[in-house]
Amino acid sequence: MIEILEKGGVIMWLILALSLIAAVLIIERLFYFRKIRVGEEKMISRLKTTLQKGHFDEALSICENNPSPITNLMRVGIEHRGYSPETIKNSILDAANMEIPRMEKHLPALGTITHIAPLLGLLGTVTGNISAFGVLGKFGAVGDPGLLAKGISEALLTTAAGLIVAIPAIIFYNYLVNKANHTILWLENRVNELVLLLGGENK
Repeated sequence: MIEILEKGGVIMWLILALSLIAAVLIIERLFYFRKIRVGEEKMISRLKTTLQKGHFDEALSICENNPSPITNLMRVGIEHRGYSPETIKNSILDAANMEIPRMEKHLPALGTITHIAPLLGLLGTVTGNISAFGVLGKFGAVGDPGLLAKGISEALLTTAAGLIVAIPAIIFYNYLVNKANHTILWLENRVNELVLLLGGENK
C-alpha cells in the first residue's frame, strides 16, 4: 500500500485524503438519517395522544426535550394552533424548508469530492507521463520499451485511484440526496395529521 502511494506521488496522497474525508462524511450522514427515523413513529403516536387530550404545553415540552426534524415541525404547528388550518400548514412547510439545510449538510462537500477525485487522478497520470518521457529523453533510453511501460503504468495508478474513490462517492451522494428529499416529503405528509388535529381546535 505504501509502495503504491509512493509511486503515485503527492497526487496519490491527496486522493487518499479525499477518500478518507468522503468516508467520514458518508458515515456521518448515514448515522444521521438512521437516528432521525428511529423511534419517530412512537414519538408521533405519543404526541398525537397528548394533543387529543388537549395537553399542548406537555406536547411542546416533549418536542423541546426530543429535538428532531419531526418534533421541530410539530412544535411549530402547536405554536400556531390558534390560526386557521391553512396558516398552520404554511407555517409547518416553512419549518420543513428550514430543515432541508440540516439534512443536506456535508452533501455539497461530498459532491465536490466526486468531481475532484477523478480529475486529480488524471492530473497525476499526465504529470507522471511527462516525468516518464522526460527520464527517457534524458538518458537516451527511447529504445527501451520496458522502461517506458513501467513509467506509464505507475502514472496510471493515480487515474485508477481517483476512479476508485469517485465511483462509490457518487453512488452514496445520489443515495443521500434522494434520502434527504424523501425524508422531507415524509415529514410533510406525517405532519398533515397534526394539521388535522390542530385544525379541529379552531372549529
